[in-house]
Amino acid sequence: MQYPATMRDRVSAEEWQARVELAALYRLVALYGWDDAIFTHLSLRVPGNDRHFLINQYGLFFEEMTASSLVKIDLDGNLVDPTPQPVNKAGFVIHSALHIARDDAHCVMHLHSVTGVAVAAQRNGLRPISQTALIVLPDLAYHDYEGIALDLDERQRIVADLGSKNMMLLRNHGTLAVGPTVAATWLRMYLLERACAQQVAAQSGGSDALLDAPDAAREEVARVMRGPGAASTPDLAWAGFLRKLDRVSPGYRD
Repeated sequence: MQYPATMRDRVSAEEWQARVELAALYRLVALYGWDDAIFTHLSLRVPGNDRHFLINQYGLFFEEMTASSLVKIDLDGNLVDPTPQPVNKAGFVIHSALHIARDDAHCVMHLHSVTGVAVAAQRNGLRPISQTALIVLPDLAYHDYEGIALDLDERQRIVADLGSKNMMLLRNHGTLAVGPTVAATWLRMYLLERACAQQVAAQSGGSDALLDAPDAAREEVARVMRGPGAASTPDLAWAGFLRKLDRVSPGYRD
């Protein structure tokens, strides 16, 4: 008797590994409480194909995501493989913009976390009040809110505002991070979200009481982050996050 081929049997080993890593990314977002029901989206370019990327089915919670449930679409928003659920159009607009414009943006994360939106809605944005913020700020851009991202014309403005940076606060909307790997993108988003949470916590004592870090300290942190040791940090951290995920949210590899 012949059985239908599983997703793992139908794709290359490289694509399957990409699926596993992206499913892990979704699960981690849920684990840290940064998900927003079925909304927001994370995407990853399919290895060996610059026009195809993986994204979530619109309707699944992040905690349910598996390697097999991810959807493959092209840069025009067309499904490459059939799926019972549609793809979030806003996810296509934001993610296709960055996958098209940035060769190094293999992975794109966009979230609506409570503290991320809170800081994105503040006039001064992220302030240099924590070590985490000092790590993030040199690589942080801003994009003004234009409404729900359904207009393809907004793509060029998102790309222009991000420029060569890798993290962004979408004003009144949320957070965004891009990177050459899942590990690098996750760590950037982790740091951005953590810096936002620290700022919101510090503001509980009153915004007038916040203490900005000295300019010399900001320059020193930026210098250290440009050093050779910083390059290996994402992979080291990612391995630890996967171990944690395997303990508390297994099943994403299916």
